[in-house]
Amino acid sequence: MSTQPAIVVTADDLAPQAVELLQGYELVYAGKTPSEEDIAALCRRHDPVAILVRYGKVGALAMDAAPHLRVISKHGSGTDTIDKVQARARGIEVRAATGANAAAVAEQALALLMACAKSVPQLDARMHAGHWDKATHKSLELGGRTVGVVGLGAIGQRFAKMAKGMEMRVIGFDPYAQNVPDYIEMVDLPALWRSADVISLHCPLTEDNRNLLNAETLARCKRGVIVVNTARGSLIDEAALLAAVRSGQVASAGLDSFAVEPMVQGHPFQRQPGFILSPHVGGTTTDAYVNMGVAAARNLLAVIAGSAAH
Repeated sequence: MSTQPAIVVTADDLAPQAVELLQGYELVYAGKTPSEEDIAALCRRHDPVAILVRYGKVGALAMDAAPHLRVISKHGSGTDTIDKVQARARGIEVRAATGANAAAVAEQALALLMACAKSVPQLDARMHAGHWDKATHKSLELGGRTVGVVGLGAIGQRFAKMAKGMEMRVIGFDPYAQNVPDYIEMVDLPALWRSADVISLHCPLTEDNRNLLNAETLARCKRGVIVVNTARGSLIDEAALLAAVRSGQVASAGLDSFAVEPMVQGHPFQRQPGFILSPHVGGTTTDAYVNMGVAAARNLLAVIAGSAAH
């Protein structure tokens, strides 16, 4: 049994730079796809002072199994997989690695937007099958079009800057945004739905915005709108989006996150024209992996140091 205090890592690895920062602790890895029960079992066995969350959910089960738990630190910016109400009730701090993966996720959103507007996957598949569609294909030019950015934190603002660089008109909605650059025109949601040629989601998931894009809001959008989501899958009512793509109300959807992950075989988005999909990898570039690991490690060390000082 190690004499070092334990940290449970809900993954099977962590960037070496983060491991180096945590060298005074025993790191206990939960594996690639840990369940809540797996995480709780490790907490019972090792009584960690911290949980570093990459995958899986952390709720009351794990918290109650770790009486000395001081902090739950997210390897990323979204903390919706952590039960913050239960953490607060137990005096456990929750920290996020805000901004550590902003460049990576914003670039993924741009890649999905470009793939949708220029039909990149479809043309690639046709070319590999021996076709030459020059005479029949028309793609969408983005310069001069309006992109509606929902959520203007580090990721949303970075994406907006790239869209502005392509001479798109940028409108945005975020009631909590601070220091918004002047090239983003702030609007309310009804105006954003009405005006945007492209909608890109960059907000955290809350109970208030679950299914933000649904049958009603999609019907208010321009016909042929492009939808991009690199935030959280449950921001979108997936059945409503499927119907909107099939009807042509949504021209195409570029999605990196889904209501249930990993996506199960037979999901209706699979093999459905109009969907360009990636497996929630927007934040997992080589650089972001290091940045998020280091930020998560520093966040939990700061909380533990603060607890020790009191």
